[in-house]
Amino acid sequence: MINFLLKPLSIFVLGLLTSVSVFSQTLPTATETAKAITIGWNLGNTLEAIGGETAWGNPLTTQSLIDSVRAAGFNTIRVPVSWHTHADPTTNTIDTAWLARVKEVVDYGIKNNMYIILNIHWDNGWLENNVTEAMQASVNEKQFKYWTQIANYFKSYDGHLLFASANEPNVENGTQMAVLVSYHQTFIKAVRATGGNNSSRTLIVQGPSTDIEKTKQWMNTLPTDEIADRLMVEVHYYTPYNFTLMTEDTSWGKMFYYWGKGYHSTSDVTRNATYGEETAVDALFQSMKTKFIDKGIPVIIGEFAAIKRTSLTREALALHTASRQYYLNYVASAAVRFGDLKLIYWDNGYYGNNNTGLFDRSTGAIMDRGAVAALMEGTGKGVVTGIADNEEITDTQIFPNPFTSTINLLIAKPNQVNRIVILDMVGKQLETIEKAGISSISTIGSSLKPGLYLVQIQGADSYQSFKVLKK
Repeated sequence: MINFLLKPLSIFVLGLLTSVSVFSQTLPTATETAKAITIGWNLGNTLEAIGGETAWGNPLTTQSLIDSVRAAGFNTIRVPVSWHTHADPTTNTIDTAWLARVKEVVDYGIKNNMYIILNIHWDNGWLENNVTEAMQASVNEKQFKYWTQIANYFKSYDGHLLFASANEPNVENGTQMAVLVSYHQTFIKAVRATGGNNSSRTLIVQGPSTDIEKTKQWMNTLPTDEIADRLMVEVHYYTPYNFTLMTEDTSWGKMFYYWGKGYHSTSDVTRNATYGEETAVDALFQSMKTKFIDKGIPVIIGEFAAIKRTSLTREALALHTASRQYYLNYVASAAVRFGDLKLIYWDNGYYGNNNTGLFDRSTGAIMDRGAVAALMEGTGKGVVTGIADNEEITDTQIFPNPFTSTINLLIAKPNQVNRIVILDMVGKQLETIEKAGISSISTIGSSLKPGLYLVQIQGADSYQSFKVLKK
């Protein structure tokens, strides 16, 4: 009789444990997750927009857009989200319809086997602008309530979903840094308390102002976690600001249009970068490697971009375009070289003066193939094909660059190209390929001596230029 009773009980217990294991598992470590992340793309301010998803100029996010992002070579998406503006101001209860919409967008990436970083973004600055002792208690209360709800809603997701505590918390001294650590501690406590897969989910905490130099100086203590190796540190990279984001001259400095060795203008010298070039990239990334990566703590560069100076024309635009692509490529390759920092490009859409857009948000077409190619080449992902094209000749990619023998042009619309011209840096025409000799893959440069050259792809009403180096 005893054996008879114990047998069904043991079956019941085993079944219960099996049922639990379906919903709760030990997820990969932060180090393992970081190794799986190649290069990421930001959805920008789309789900951050105050007044609704389309309020700041971008259309609704679709599965086809995310499919194109994945096809372009990105395997990670950072999804910045506003929650406070979708919550009851008294109870801090998040609107269920908004949670469901965020889930839809997250699932677009999950269906593509992508890693998704979900955060609380600027969100009217309730945390970001209040990293102070005076606001510490009230902000921590709100931080706990929001992350409890978010974590519960997504707790069945596997290790492809990561949570990030904040965005760019404004910190200017050690006292504020201590307050910020408390906000991160509350975030971790709230997420872990929800259980399930959240017990071992990788979580991301931001450095002070996500500034590398401030992070190096003040982020000497991380919040504690009940499970080992599940934290990453986030910084952002917009150096030099005059080149990456600045949209008008000020009393303290002018906009830079040209960045990097071999990409300075000889005729527009006041727009050449005067700081923040290659050696600065190396030094800043090395500091993150030394401070965190070498100690087993992965680092993500959650935002990084350089705007396109679309007001420029002809030679100035060509040199700026080549310089910008070199910048993207150099930063991407440096991120790999210095401990494999995880780089996530900031794409806020294809509109306005502050233009960082890579994709047509409505169709998914690549609008800036040169930038995509520079990023993929820099991270070692090579040239990307098979994505919807726009109708401009600016879809051309060029590789490898630098080169030693010949260089290839991958031309999406060869029938729209009238000629390809190679010039030296004083404007002397060295090679020309007329329309009849142009194909989707054209090889050039065999007759060139080592040096720096300008390659122009000319159409009837537009053209694209690349600066290339033969070694």
